[in-house]
Amino acid sequence: MPTTPDDAAVPRLDEVDRIIEGWERARGDLDIEPLAVFSRISRLARYLETARRDSFTAAGLEGWEFDMLSALRRSGDDALSPGALMHQTLVTSGTMTTRIDKLVTRGLVRKNRSPRDGRAVEVRLQPEGVRRVDDAMESLLAAERDLLRPLSADGRTALADTLRSLLLTFEVDDPVGR
Repeated sequence: MPTTPDDAAVPRLDEVDRIIEGWERARGDLDIEPLAVFSRISRLARYLETARRDSFTAAGLEGWEFDMLSALRRSGDDALSPGALMHQTLVTSGTMTTRIDKLVTRGLVRKNRSPRDGRAVEVRLQPEGVRRVDDAMESLLAAERDLLRPLSADGRTALADTLRSLLLTFEVDDPVGR
């Protein structure tokens, strides 16, 4: 329904506003201010998760595969040690071994001895892995731009700065988010 000039004077309510109003009626004694922020973040995360899943599926990847291939792609030479991949993707050693083996089987990465240290192993992207992670990233960025379209450039910058300020309070003591 198109808006009229009179509509601009009426504040628009989202579902979180309705949830807050319900809690204010049910429990007026509670300080529900955090709901205004975190319920919106939670609901937005659902839209983002759908966009991620759609982008990864279109590229023939699962979320964990994108995370692994993306870490390799960002590495500079498309190769990392299993330990570096563990650090970047926050998984255990056993999980990492299984994931690397699955990606090798699919022809997305190659695992071999490091030319710098014959005792060390490195995981390197294969051309098909590069193609898939690049396709997924391009699709994801387009979807994320669509999600942010309602905000002005200044609004996007302000939101990113605000979220960074909040996130840094958690990451200062725990830089890998564990």
